[in-house]
Amino acid sequence: MKTSGAANSLTTRLVVALAGPLVALALVLGLGGAWLIHGVVERSGDRVLAGSVGAIAETLALEDDELTLDLPPAAFGMLENPEHDNVYYAIRHQGRLVTGYPDLPFPSAMPPRDTVAFRYAEHRGQEVRVAAVSRRIPRLKGAVVVQVAETLQARRALRARMVLGLVVLEAVLILGAALTARPALRWGLRPLASTRAKVEAKARAAPVELTPLPLVFVPPEIRSFVEAVNALLSRLSESTERMRRFTGDASHQMRTPLAVLRTHLALAMREDVSAEERSTALGEVVGATQSLERLLTQLLALARAEERGTLPVLQRVDLNAVAAQVTADFVPQALRADVEVHFEGHEPGLPIRADPVLVREVTGNLLDNAIRYHRRGGQVTVRVAHRDGDCWLEVEDNGPGIPKEQRERVFQRFHRLPRDQAQSGSGLGLSIVRSLANHMDAEVVLRDGQGGVGLTAAVRFQPWRERSEGVQPEGVG
Repeated sequence: MKTSGAANSLTTRLVVALAGPLVALALVLGLGGAWLIHGVVERSGDRVLAGSVGAIAETLALEDDELTLDLPPAAFGMLENPEHDNVYYAIRHQGRLVTGYPDLPFPSAMPPRDTVAFRYAEHRGQEVRVAAVSRRIPRLKGAVVVQVAETLQARRALRARMVLGLVVLEAVLILGAALTARPALRWGLRPLASTRAKVEAKARAAPVELTPLPLVFVPPEIRSFVEAVNALLSRLSESTERMRRFTGDASHQMRTPLAVLRTHLALAMREDVSAEERSTALGEVVGATQSLERLLTQLLALARAEERGTLPVLQRVDLNAVAAQVTADFVPQALRADVEVHFEGHEPGLPIRADPVLVREVTGNLLDNAIRYHRRGGQVTVRVAHRDGDCWLEVEDNGPGIPKEQRERVFQRFHRLPRDQAQSGSGLGLSIVRSLANHMDAEVVLRDGQGGVGLTAAVRFQPWRERSEGVQPEGVG
């Protein structure tokens, strides 16, 4: 399923992610603000209503055994408002109307003395807010109840204006957030854009630029991403360098066999050469072809060994079985070279922690080197041993050996001893062995053969430690 670029845009996704909570917050603030506004309007209106009731109640008096009062103009003046609410009042003593509007509903329960009680009621078809207070007059039996009521137009108008103001304020805030969100997010994502520009610049560079991206001023949120890109660039750089070395070394090493091929083919094609000379030239062509084939095979093997970016899956491998089979495979080559090959195994099998394919490659290269650079009539022994907790694969010969000062250098690619320059070979065998061994956490050492004669090439493997029952060694097919 394909998605559009806009849908995958970080800016768009962040704007959408912020819009939902922002709208929800605005809704909560709106509802909460409306509730608060209702409370504020009610309390402010009730205070004015209570002031009016109190002002009237203060004028109540008993004169000549008659209840008298003087309605102060301020008692009703304070209730005046632009909406011209209707105001009603009623004063009753023991249920009898003293003055006021007789149809103003009497409270169902007597309000507490000297405490203003508020309620909603319906009067003359309109909802009103009523404030009532009960007063005791000295020498007057019973309480006097004073009520003042007003209609709700002013309260509703004030509440509507305040809610409208809140809505307008929230709308302005949401609009402002919407207008500034995208530029703000672009500014916040500027380091990401800068990093992208650097990567694109590297991609467009000629030749390709594989140096790491600078980590200065990289935000913590994308630092791990930049580090991963740098790790990838580092691996690409190493791979490119290996490829460069491979092509350079391959072209250099192939010049000699190709020159031999060209020279002897040209000689064989001449009409003025004898049959013996032509046969000799064709024999040289066959030898050069074999050398070229071996060189290419080993170059590819070395490239595969060096190109393994991750360690192989190490498993249980029977070193004894692998070494025995590889030794048997090399018997024909040994017979052609007039070299005796012996195998000294370890019974029962010797399980190691390795990769079966790489173990075969290591054993084969060591055997090939021992046979190729040995004298005719020599002996080569392949030995599998378990000593001091380690598992060893040893290929020992009784040939001329390698001087100690040269033993580390022979692991370098294409390095050959001066005495071996005339023999076929590429100088890659031991380099391949060490590279493959490193991938299995194994170690390659060169030491004198038994009695100080010849050379022993030994590889120390890690022994396999059983982790579960029923694990079988890998086959050697």
